[in-house]
Amino acid sequence: MSVISGTEKISRQITADAVAQDGVASDQFLNRELSWLEFNRRVLHEAIDERTPLLERLNFLAIFSSNLDEFYMKRVGGLKRQIAAGIVASLPDGLSPVQQLAATRKAVLPMIMQQAECYTKLIRPALADHDVFLLDWQDLTEAECARAAQYFHASVFPVLTPLAVDPGHPFPFISNLSLSLGVTLRHPDREENLFARIKVPQVLPAWVRLDAEPANGRFRFVNLTDLIRHNLDQLFPGMQVLSVMSFRVTRNADVDRDEEDAEDLLAMIEEELRRRRFEKIVRLELGAAPDPWLRHLLTQELHVTESDIYEMPALLDYGSLRTVARLNLPKLRYKPFTPVVPTRLADEEADIFSVIRSGDILLHHPYESFNASVERFIRSAADDPNVLAIKMTVYRTGDESPFIQMLIRAAEAGKQVACLVELKARFDEERNIYWAHVLEQAGIHVVYGLVGLKTHCKIVLVVRQEPDGLRCYAHIGTGNYNVQTARLYTDFGLLTCRPELTEDVAELFNYLTGRSVKQSFRQLLVAPINLQERLLEMIERETQNRLTGQPAQIVAKMNSLQDRRICRALYQASQAGVPIDLIVRGVCCLKPGVAGLSENIRVISVLGRFLEHSRIFYFRNGATDPLDGEFYIGSADWMYRNLLARVEAITPVEDRALREKCWETLQIVLHDQRQAWQMQSDGTYTQRTPAPDTPELEAIGSQQALMERTRKRHAVSEKVEPRLRISPES
Repeated sequence: MSVISGTEKISRQITADAVAQDGVASDQFLNRELSWLEFNRRVLHEAIDERTPLLERLNFLAIFSSNLDEFYMKRVGGLKRQIAAGIVASLPDGLSPVQQLAATRKAVLPMIMQQAECYTKLIRPALADHDVFLLDWQDLTEAECARAAQYFHASVFPVLTPLAVDPGHPFPFISNLSLSLGVTLRHPDREENLFARIKVPQVLPAWVRLDAEPANGRFRFVNLTDLIRHNLDQLFPGMQVLSVMSFRVTRNADVDRDEEDAEDLLAMIEEELRRRRFEKIVRLELGAAPDPWLRHLLTQELHVTESDIYEMPALLDYGSLRTVARLNLPKLRYKPFTPVVPTRLADEEADIFSVIRSGDILLHHPYESFNASVERFIRSAADDPNVLAIKMTVYRTGDESPFIQMLIRAAEAGKQVACLVELKARFDEERNIYWAHVLEQAGIHVVYGLVGLKTHCKIVLVVRQEPDGLRCYAHIGTGNYNVQTARLYTDFGLLTCRPELTEDVAELFNYLTGRSVKQSFRQLLVAPINLQERLLEMIERETQNRLTGQPAQIVAKMNSLQDRRICRALYQASQAGVPIDLIVRGVCCLKPGVAGLSENIRVISVLGRFLEHSRIFYFRNGATDPLDGEFYIGSADWMYRNLLARVEAITPVEDRALREKCWETLQIVLHDQRQAWQMQSDGTYTQRTPAPDTPELEAIGSQQALMERTRKRHAVSEKVEPRLRISPES
């Protein structure tokens, strides 16, 4: 297999990106990496915010850390490769890779201090007030120390494998994100310091409960790392333990790949996963007050610099807090919410295909049940003897996916089943490789996508024999076919059998699985074929409408906004007077509210119990009534990678009642005074705060408002309920 060098690949990408984006360094853009860190700062604030239920605050501490882990593996790893390759070119925001690394560290250091203070000074004391104690070793009673020692001997000691370093034992390999203890030892008859490493096992509970009477409603825990630390005499009998220090490494996951020369994409991805384990370390985290000798030794052996080292004031592994966050204490968690069954799918005995034939169905998860809609659609297709073929894309499907067994069952029944499995879904490669093998062994046609492009679209096509001939049904969504995330992410999906859409979906599958060079679609907007140009055309149309005195407006909800051509088009629309509202959860490289550039652009970010993941795009298109404008949903953010380096699908929403549902959702989110953050022109964010006279729907936050309105709507589905109608000019 031929593998191009990092220098060549990065240079090629930078050159291609510069040409495609048609721009040079400019103060009109914010740095992507720093914008992402601002997003994670908002995540951390959910842990600090006392309005967030206490156990959920633990989850947000863990999410903040896992987000940061991924940032260092992907983004910092990529910056370091650019520097190693000699890339010095500045990005549009004016920062070179070296400057971005320095700015990243400067931004991260105060955040990890804030995280530690949140844990030690706010959350731990608040938990103790509710009889949940996360104890340091010195806080244990004598009886608890005895129970801890007994647990260590019986359940921990047999699992541990101390690794010494000496002339006969080289420095051990430290796996990515594994938590370790570094130990300084001394033989009683020698003066030299010796090093040993103990890997903290992930197979054991990270927090060990010590209650003598577990039924008493009190929870007293000690951290597994502390338990090991204070029982080292059993691991090193006869040796003197001089010092102990916890540490964790993060390795680069931004590995080179050359798909064009790869004869077997599956084999290439498997090899990439093996290589990733041994990639260069991009971050070394040390426990509080690290021992100088151990610190120096790790710096030398792991080949890191001072700028790669982060001293953590409290925990190293905040992900361990998820164990505590799962405690059965309902009063300390979000109130349970059960997704409602969409009204038109309420009759479980009805044929879902006849329901879809009566009109498109717009689904809004997790407010509406994924199981009762998307799962039911695919399950019905697998079991219906009149269904001849099923085609589906898989990006992230989860470990307990019901869809895999449904597709296998369909294939075993003689149906034609094709599944496009995206092997390059970052950090889900191993899972997707596994499922690809399972599907292939069942006789399903498995395709791995297009060379050089990730397949990110969320589409299913079902071909059914009906009395009047073949009819196609489709699901086009904004989220993955993953039952776990469907309960946690906000997403839209469209069930349809309209020929103008299903024929496009069929053509798109041919593009993905065959050698189609399709360059036009009837209604779908497809990346990398026509999506970027159509978006630019629609933004320009709004600009011209405003200049000619016609109604003009843009509202767009997405995860990230970075594409420079889109940003420039939005700037031009703003300068023409087009009101633009952008709901961008994460990265936003556009600067809103800049006089003479973007004073008509407003950007908000919403964070809450659900991850905002849906993409909705609205263009007024000269309509007097906003509901007569154009609405689109789909899988693509307005990022260069989504528009030109991935396969994405965006569908129009045609039915007026469904457009009203989209409009209502957008307006509720835009008027959120509880969970929304207002972006400033310098890239910082200010959290909105409800005033005393704020309407209830705005004061409780958009996610709570949508939960309540969804419940109410389905409870009175037989009645005509007044909709929330907010003026687009408000």
